[in-house]
Amino acid sequence: MTDPETTAAQAYVRLLQTARAVLADPQQAPLAVPLLEVPMAEADDALRAVGLAGNEADFFRLIATLHPADREERRAA
Repeated sequence: MTDPETTAAQAYVRLLQTARAVLADPQQAPLAVPLLEVPMAEADDALRAVGLAGNEADFFRLIATLHPADREERRAA
């Protein structure tokens, strides 16, 4: 994985973690949009920089390489 690919994957993981945290309380979910703007923009920019915007299959392969624990948790669910 190249450095820009790692950056894109890490940005996505940060976005995912932030989304999970701010959306954990359904009553607070409407307030989440401002909290997600920065990590969403960061992830979008990083994906565009490595040509992965719109190429979900390749991108999720990178995520699985970087963060294999999440992949195993999804299988167990």
